[in-house]
Amino acid sequence: MTTKNSGTLQIRARLLLGEEIAMGPGKAELLAAIAETGSISAAARKMGMSYRRAWLLVDTMNRCFKTPLVSSAAGGTQGGGASLTLLGEEVLALYQQLETEVETAAHKQATALKKLLAKL
Repeated sequence: MTTKNSGTLQIRARLLLGEEIAMGPGKAELLAAIAETGSISAAARKMGMSYRRAWLLVDTMNRCFKTPLVSSAAGGTQGGGASLTLLGEEVLALYQQLETEVETAAHKQATALKKLLAKL
């Protein structure tokens, strides 16, 4: 759980539903990008991933929660777009809080572990 030679140790939370990752750092980043851009394709471009990969991540999230986190409309004369549902906004906010609390709670252990790593 280290970043590539960035000099920091990161603890990241993932929420598993069976074998599927219902929410994790990449999916949270994607949700935030969709909220910002209003588009799955624009969010994907912003994150440097393919539209297909972004769509698959959205599909997984939408299937893992009680109701979809992302609502999308196909393109055409009206234009397409995507937005977070109310549940999507709530899940993103809760996940971001969870990550903050996990980092805070694990600070002491992460500091000790960092000293044991070969290099960062």
